[in-house]
Amino acid sequence: MGSPAFIARPTSDGYAGVHVQFDSSPPNMLPLLLAAYQFRFGRDLEALSRYLVDHVVFAWDEIGTDLLDGSPPGLLQRLTGGEQWPSREMTGVINLDGTPAEREVITRDNSAGHHWGYILHPAGIEVISRQNDPRGPVISWDTDPRAHFSKAIALWMPGTPPPMSLPRDLPKLTAAPAPPATPALRATRPPRS
Repeated sequence: MGSPAFIARPTSDGYAGVHVQFDSSPPNMLPLLLAAYQFRFGRDLEALSRYLVDHVVFAWDEIGTDLLDGSPPGLLQRLTGGEQWPSREMTGVINLDGTPAEREVITRDNSAGHHWGYILHPAGIEVISRQNDPRGPVISWDTDPRAHFSKAIALWMPGTPPPMSLPRDLPKLTAAPAPPATPALRATRPPRS
C-alpha cells in the first residue's frame, strides 16, 4: 500500500509537484486522474492541477474517490467495486526538533524516494517509474479510465507504448446528467394604470 509517488506540473526544467504517500501505482492512480480530468473538472487541466498540486498544504496521504464526482453512473462500481474513500492530506507532520514540517516541492533533483511520478501535461499524464528513467510514456487524457494499467515498474519505459489494455465491448462513457436547471425568475413590472 505504501508506494510513494508525486503528482506534478511540467516546468521549463522538469517538473514541480507534491508527494502522495499511499496507493499510488498506475492501476490505482491513473483511473482516478483520468476520470477527474474528464468528468469532475470538465477537461480543465488548470483546475485539476490547482486542486491536486497547488492547494495541498503539505502532501497527500492518499488520493480518493471524491475525484470521481460527476462521473457516469457505474464508474465508481467498475473502478473500486463500489468502495469510496476521500482524498486526504497529510497533517501533523513535524521535524525532528518538533517544529512543523514545511511542504517540499518535488522536482527531478529530490524525487529519488518516489516509486512513481505523474506529470500533468496538456497532452496527457506522463508516468515515470523512478527505477527506470527520468521520463516515461504519456497516457492521453482521452484514455478510458476503465483501462487496465500494469503496475510492473519495468514496463513503464520511455519511448514505449503505455502498458495498458482496454476491455472489449465497453459502452462509451458519458458524463452524469446534470440536475435540471432552475428557471430564472423574471422581474415583473407592475401593471400600468
